[in-house]
Amino acid sequence: MSNIDISKQTGVVKDILENKEKHENAGLEVLVDETPDAWKSPEIGELAGALAKAQTEMEGAKKESTNPFFKSNYADLHAVIKASFPYLSKNGLSVTQGNEPIKGAVCVTTTLMHSSGQWIRSKVKLPLAKVDAQGVGSAITYGRRYGLSSMVGIAQFDDDANSIRKS
Repeated sequence: MSNIDISKQTGVVKDILENKEKHENAGLEVLVDETPDAWKSPEIGELAGALAKAQTEMEGAKKESTNPFFKSNYADLHAVIKASFPYLSKNGLSVTQGNEPIKGAVCVTTTLMHSSGQWIRSKVKLPLAKVDAQGVGSAITYGRRYGLSSMVGIAQFDDDANSIRKS
């Protein structure tokens, strides 16, 4: 547990710290920032407006890749980038994604930034299927794809849905 005295905290900070302590006492690893606004800049009005404009122009990410195991198509990271970056950039928005290895998992952090300096951030922890370079790379790519998709509101769309209706 951190060196912060929970009994002296109030509101959201107290709730966060109590939740963190409860999970740590149960032996669960918790990834919680200790400040309630650690996920965003103090103001996000300009960022929100720019994102709303970008979202009116963005379409879903095309399912251009095939998963041989499930014999299904999906939108890979490149498809999500193609579907979002031009519209984000046009509206003064940019994205960075970083990763942090932890025992048996990797955390991928996605930060959406606006030219005003405003930002929002999301972090996801992904367990490693294999603890080797391939497993780490796969988890990071998966986390980046889902982090970016959820951050900017991109969904996968099936561009061949008409062929299904015809059968």
